[in-house]
Amino acid sequence: MPQDSAPSLLRDASPATPAEPSAAPARQAHDSPSPQAYHAAFDWIDAAHAERRRAGLVRTLRPRPVDSPLLDLASNDYLGLARHPEVTRGAAAAAHRWGAGATGSRLVTGSTELHARLETELAAFCGFEAALVLSSGYAANLAAVTALTAPGTLIVSDAGNHASLIDGCRLSRARTEVVPHADPEAVRTALTGHDGRTLAVTDSVFSVDGDAAPLPALAEVCRAAGAALLVDDAHGLGVLGDGGSGALRAAGLAGDGDVVATVTLSKSLGSQGGAVLGPARVIEHLVNTARSFIFDTGLAPAAVGGALAALRLLRREPQRATRAGQVARELHGRLTAAGLAAVRPDAAVVSVRAPSPEAAVRWAADCRTAGLAVGCFRPPSVPDGISRLRLTARADLTDAQLDMAVGTIVAAAPAV
Repeated sequence: MPQDSAPSLLRDASPATPAEPSAAPARQAHDSPSPQAYHAAFDWIDAAHAERRRAGLVRTLRPRPVDSPLLDLASNDYLGLARHPEVTRGAAAAAHRWGAGATGSRLVTGSTELHARLETELAAFCGFEAALVLSSGYAANLAAVTALTAPGTLIVSDAGNHASLIDGCRLSRARTEVVPHADPEAVRTALTGHDGRTLAVTDSVFSVDGDAAPLPALAEVCRAAGAALLVDDAHGLGVLGDGGSGALRAAGLAGDGDVVATVTLSKSLGSQGGAVLGPARVIEHLVNTARSFIFDTGLAPAAVGGALAALRLLRREPQRATRAGQVARELHGRLTAAGLAAVRPDAAVVSVRAPSPEAAVRWAADCRTAGLAVGCFRPPSVPDGISRLRLTARADLTDAQLDMAVGTIVAAAPAV
């Protein structure tokens, strides 16, 4: 049992003695709090909900049926692999062979031969020395940021980074300086003069607008200052790089000794889970120190098997990555030609700006009514406070589906 989770049953232990009557008077019935008092403990939630509703920021869960009639441009299934027969067969076979769950943390019983196989093949595909699979991309970012820093470390974080990187910075207890979005010179200024360990963290492709980080310039700045570079490649894997091998490989940085990447298995690979990629000594360090790895149950075998099948399929069919980029550029070109404010995509995310949170919600709802599912991003999920539709340029979209999607979005667009 880990030391910091050990029970305190032996603390202040003394020989057992017969129980003595309590000197305190018995609680009278009228001393018990009323049901209304219990209810009032969470009255603040009602006020918070009312404020969210006034601001147009209420979120709701919408379970989807197994055979949704909607054309999906809202998910992160960039390559259309989540329901591909080879991927689902890989997941099912892994569950049948290894069981429904990992049964424990990776350091106890949760590591299988399948986990090790996925780590080896994923590292080789992306061009890194080693990999470590975790239960989610979120857990992978927490693991990487917290294990590679300490109190006294300086973290330089892009203002557009994903929430999981931000939370990793907060949990690290390191000093964090947030710099303007995609600005290597701001990173250089922040790193200058710090005496101690330094780490720059950035998304490779930012999930809100779909723009790419200037990775070669960032690496140059980091090396000049002796800083390490951590890149979340969740939206680059499967779309950028040779055959979808990722943004780090595309930038010529994969496998470098001062670069670490994180990826998710739930986007282009259509499964679930995450991984940290980097030098073998970094991965070994995470195994021994990263709390979101050590204390978490291992990724379920079905998710490992599905991700491994998807990775092998992508290696065999690299044109899927090319097609995703083509679809993104087509969506952007046709939407901007229609007068909409769409951001030029660097990968497979197409962002279309809306005049307000309320307008974005109505726009997404009108698209859904017309048979199209689109993402709707509003504050606080967007760092710039601008609401937008977020579209997934899936590699398996047909030309007819593209026509339908563009026509629907344009027809439903709010007046500016």
